[in-house]
Amino acid sequence: QVQLVESGGRWVQAGGSLRLSCVASGRAFSDYSMGWFRQAPGKEREFVLWIYRDGLSTYYADSVKGRFIVSRDNAKNTVYLDMNSLQPEDTAIYYCAARSGYISTSAATYNYWGQGTHVTVSS
Repeated sequence: QVQLVESGGRWVQAGGSLRLSCVASGRAFSDYSMGWFRQAPGKEREFVLWIYRDGLSTYYADSVKGRFIVSRDNAKNTVYLDMNSLQPEDTAIYYCAARSGYISTSAATYNYWGQGTHVTVSS
């Protein structure tokens, strides 16, 4: 079992930046790839980005490529999401998730989820 807790979400103006964190507890954090997903009001949950266990491989959705950066610190059991040039369409609940395999953009393939953190971007 892995427990995930996200933090860092808040209100921010368009063009601003935020850093989200996701802290894991339970089984060895370094055994898992991590994904970030988001769900906007009235929309389905969508894939944002993914980082491999060692942090050396990443993959980004086109909508965030060049603006968002993912990293992880396995010694701290933490994955980070640095969001820059935020736009109102980035408003959503952001979730981190863990899976034991390689890259996947499908939420159904992730085994563990956090409770989410709210990000609101105003124009």
